[in-house]
Amino acid sequence: MIGLREDFGSDTADAPELPAMERIFGESGWLADTLRLEHRPEQAAMADAVAEALEEGDALFAEAGTGVGKSLAYLVPGILRAVADKRPFIVSTHTIALQEQILKKDLELCRRLFTSVPGLAPYAEFRTALMVGRGNYLCGTRLAQAIETRSELFKTAQQADLERIAEWSVTTETGLFHELSPEPDREVWEWVNAEGSACNPRNCSPDTCPYRKARKKMQEAHVVIVNHSLLFALLGAGMQPKGKTPGVLLPNDFLVLDEAHTVPAVATGHFGHRVSSYGVRRTLLRLCNPERKKNRGLLDKIGHRGDAVLVQHALDGARQFFDAVAAEYLRKRSVVRVNEEDWADPVFEAPFTALLKRLGDRVAQLDEGPLRDEATGLRQLLAGYVAAMRECLTLSSPDDVYWIEKSGRRQTIVTLRSAPIDVAPVLREALYGRGTSVVMTSATLADSPGLERFMASVGADEGTMLQVQSPFDFERNTRVFAASDMPPPTRENARLDVEYLADMTGYCALACAGGTLVLFTSYADMTRVADATGPRFAAAGRPFLVQGRDGSRTDLIQRMRAAGNAVLFGTDSFWTGVDVAGDALAQVIITRLPFENPTEPVAEARAERCVLEGRNAFAEIMLPNAVMKFRQGIGRLIRTKTDRGTITVLDSRVLHKSYGRRFLDMLPVPRWTPFTRRNRDAVFKPVV
Repeated sequence: MIGLREDFGSDTADAPELPAMERIFGESGWLADTLRLEHRPEQAAMADAVAEALEEGDALFAEAGTGVGKSLAYLVPGILRAVADKRPFIVSTHTIALQEQILKKDLELCRRLFTSVPGLAPYAEFRTALMVGRGNYLCGTRLAQAIETRSELFKTAQQADLERIAEWSVTTETGLFHELSPEPDREVWEWVNAEGSACNPRNCSPDTCPYRKARKKMQEAHVVIVNHSLLFALLGAGMQPKGKTPGVLLPNDFLVLDEAHTVPAVATGHFGHRVSSYGVRRTLLRLCNPERKKNRGLLDKIGHRGDAVLVQHALDGARQFFDAVAAEYLRKRSVVRVNEEDWADPVFEAPFTALLKRLGDRVAQLDEGPLRDEATGLRQLLAGYVAAMRECLTLSSPDDVYWIEKSGRRQTIVTLRSAPIDVAPVLREALYGRGTSVVMTSATLADSPGLERFMASVGADEGTMLQVQSPFDFERNTRVFAASDMPPPTRENARLDVEYLADMTGYCALACAGGTLVLFTSYADMTRVADATGPRFAAAGRPFLVQGRDGSRTDLIQRMRAAGNAVLFGTDSFWTGVDVAGDALAQVIITRLPFENPTEPVAEARAERCVLEGRNAFAEIMLPNAVMKFRQGIGRLIRTKTDRGTITVLDSRVLHKSYGRRFLDMLPVPRWTPFTRRNRDAVFKPVV
C-alpha cells in the first residue's frame, strides 16, 4: 500500500467564491462556448448535485446513463472545491480503462477549461497524482541493502537482474515495476520494492527513493486517483485519519467512487482475511531457504546457523497444515465453506510460535536502522498470518463467513478466506461516519425504480439520490431479440444447453457483420461452447477471442477494437467495464441470466441469514443482483451517440418466468422480438 499524508497544503493562490455550475455546464456555459462541447442537461443536473453535496458535506448517489459525461460532472466541481478549500479530492474507479481515461483525457479537459476561462484561472494549476500499491515501487534503501548483500540473497542469475534494476534506478522517473521490460525476477523484486518495512521516512527520502517521491507528490496533489481494490485494502487495514480528524482515506479529504456498482463486491473481498500457502511459504523463504547451501535470506544477516532449523520447522508445519486441508476438503471442489470450529489441526502453531519468539530476540539485539526495520516487518507479517489462520480455524466472528479455496495454474495454492456476511455496516463506518462528502456514481446502480436498495447495500442510511437518463437514442439505434426455446437450466439438460448455446451463439454472431460480445455466467460453459463454435468462426474468417485463452482482458478488448468484426467470449469480468465503440461491438449476446452461484460461500451465507430473518433470499438478494448485472452486461453495447446494435438474450426464462419481466423492464427499449431456432432465418435481423 502507499503511505498516507500527515497533512495537506497548497501553494495555489486563494481562489474566489466558487462559480455556479450553470456558468460552466449551462446551455451557454463555458464548456459549450469556450471548449465547444455539446450541452447535456443531464450532465448539468449531475454537476449541480455533486457541487451541492460537496458544499454541504453530504452523501450523493447518482445513476447517470451512458453518454451523460459523468466524469466531468464530478471532476469539475471536485477540483474547484479541492483547490478552494485546500483539501484532497479522492477519485476511485474499478477499471484501469476508466482510470486512464480520467488521467489522460478528462483531467486535461478540465485544465483546458480552467486555462481558457479567466474566471477559472486560479484553479488551472491543480495538481494530480496516481495512487498505486507500494509493492509496485522501487525503494532506494532496500535496493542499496540488496546490492550490499547480493551474494547472501541471490543466485548468480538473479544478481544480473539486480544489476539491471540498479542501472534502471538511475534513469527512471517513477520507479514503477511495469516500466521494466522484461520483468525482473519476482524474488529479486520482493527484496527491492517499497513493501518492506525498511522503506520508511527514517531511512528514505524523495531524493533517493521513488516510492517516497511518489508519496510526496501524492501529499501535494489536489486530485488523487486510486482504484477500488487499493482503496478498500487500505481501509480494511485501518489506514484512515486518526482520532476525530475527518476524511475517508486522507485527512480532510472528500471522495467520489465511480463505477460504484462494484463497491459492495470489492469491499467484501477486502474486509476480511486471505492467507495462502504460497504467501506463507514466500515470507518464510525471505528469512532463509534451508534447502540452499547458502541460506540467502534475512537470517543470514541477523541470525545464527541454528535459526535455519526453526524456519525449516515452520515451513514443514505450514506445508503439513495446507496439505491436510487440501486432502480433506479440496479433492473434489475448488471452494469449500467451513461452518464448524476447529475444522483442521493447527499443526503450524508450535513451530511458528517458536520462530516468532526467536525472531523477536534477534530483532531486539539489532541497532536501529533499515535491517532492524526489515526484520521487524517480516516478523509482524508472519504474526499476522498466524493470527488470521487462528481466526479462520475458530470462526471467531459470527458476522463473517469462512471458506477455503485452491487456485493457481496447477491448483496447488490453498487459501484461507473470510469476509463479512453483510458489508453494509462496515462501509457505514468506513465511509459515512467520517465527516466528509462521499459521492457514488455509475451508469447502473438500480435494479428497480429508485436507489434505496443500492444505498442500503453500501451502508448509507441517508443521502441525496439522483437518476439521469442517457441522452442516446436507443429507440432508433437498438434492436432486442429474446430466444424462447432454450432448454431450462437443469443438470439433466447440461448437454442440451451446450449444444443449444453453441448453435445459437454461432448463428447470431455470424448474422451480425460487426463485432459480437458473448457473455457467459459459467467458465466451463464458455469453454465448451468455444470448443464447439471455434471451427465455425474460423471457416467464416471471423476473429475469435476467448477469455483465459487468448490474452489478458485488456489485450482482448484492444484486439476486438482493432479487428472490427471479432467474436469475443467472456465471463464475469466482461459484464462490466468493456468500452468498445462503433461497429467493432455491434451485438451483445447474453447466454444466461447472471444469477450468482448459490453455493458460493458469501452468497450462501447471505441467503441463510435472510431466511433466518424471515425474508425471501431469492427476491431480496439473488434477483436484484442478477438484474443489476444484466443491466451492466447490456450496457456494453451503446457507448457513443452514433453507436447502434443488437441485444440478444438466449435465456428463455426472461419470457417464461414471472421474474423475467424484471429483466425485460431494464432493456433500453420497450420492445423485443421473440425467436427460435426454427424461425430465426425469418425473424432474427440484427442492426449491423
